[in-house]
Parts: sequence; C-alpha cells; structure tokens
Amino acid sequence: MQIRSFQLSDYVSVTQLLEKVLTETCYNETMEAFARQLSWDSELVLVAEKNDSIVGIIIGTIDNNKGYFYRVAVDTDFQRQGIGKKLIETLKQRFLYRNVSQILVAGDAHNKPLLPVYESVGYRVTDFSRSGQKLSIING
Repeated sequence: MQIRSFQLSDYVSVTQLLEKVLTETCYNETMEAFARQLSWDSELVLVAEKNDSIVGIIIGTIDNNKGYFYRVAVDTDFQRQGIGKKLIETLKQRFLYRNVSQILVAGDAHNKPLLPVYESVGYRVTDFSRSGQKLSIING
C-alpha cells in the first residue's frame, strides 16, 4: 500500500469511494470541503493506493496555525487493515513539517464513529466538538 498526495486523475475514484462509504449528508458536506481544500492546499489531501486502486482518503486543513483532520474514509473492503491509521499518521507528519501549533480532529457528527481510531493513534477525546493534542506531547 502506498500513501501519496491526491492527484487530479484520482478525482473519479475518490468521489466513488466517498459516495460508497459516507452517508448522503456526509458525502455532500465532504465534497464541498474537499473542493475547497483542493483549491487552498492539495498537499493536505492524501490517498491510500493498493493494487492501483484508491482504497482510502484523508482530507486535512490548516487554519490559524492549527492542523485539522477533517475526514478520513476507507473502502469497506479494506477497513480494519490499518489504512486509516496510516493516512492519519502520514497527514500528521505533514502537519509537523509545517510547524502547526496543535493538531485537532474536526468535530462534526460524522467523525464521532471514528473517534476510537484517532484515540488508538494517541489522540485524546476531551469532548465531542474536537479532539486536540499539543504538538509538544505527541510521540513521534
């Protein structure tokens, strides 16, 4: 499996993946955020590729020197294989490279089921609206 930056040629595969794994409401919100992020900073959109197919995506953003994990999605056929964790870790490294002051999980109802995944990679959930961790205490 390879984690890499999103490329324009990935668009159809990514939208099909998101449509497959997200609810309709979540899909619509995610597509709006996805388009905005691509226009701002496409280096914070990563895909997981396995056997020449897109099997996962993570969308991040930086706002006011804080890095946010906005959405992570993994194809249902490839879930529970560590792909989501690898996407989170790779995006975290990009945030660290850019010297963000804090990394947070964007708090919306759609991320609630994924909070255990974020916890499993070291993030603490203090409330539903967001999960944050000062970079000074993140274990590399």
